[in-house]
Amino acid sequence: MGAFHTSCKIENHIDRSRYIRIPKLLVDTGSEYTWIPAAKLEKISVNREKKDIRFVMANGEVITRSVGFAIVHIGKNFTIDEVVFAEPGDLILLGARTLEGLNLTVDAIRKKLVAAGPLPAA
Repeated sequence: MGAFHTSCKIENHIDRSRYIRIPKLLVDTGSEYTWIPAAKLEKISVNREKKDIRFVMANGEVITRSVGFAIVHIGKNFTIDEVVFAEPGDLILLGARTLEGLNLTVDAIRKKLVAAGPLPAA
């Protein structure tokens, strides 16, 4: 598919006046979670709700990180999701769960995010 990046806004889900902009994060449909630098999440007072969650990296290494709740905006689309508190050296990623919540999909040819279409009925 080829890698590409996008930008987003991350908002505290309780105090929506607290937000940050992430100018460049890798779109990674192979990652379940969205990974945001811990220092940036702490700056807008996102709480670590789940601690010591185990993740298996692409190289097989197992690491632990904390996870919290935030609102993720890309363009006019937004969703609330769990986000990983990324540590120095971790990639900054937009993961598959967030993409699904945003109702966006990857256009592999144009290397951009596009509307996924109507949501299926229950």
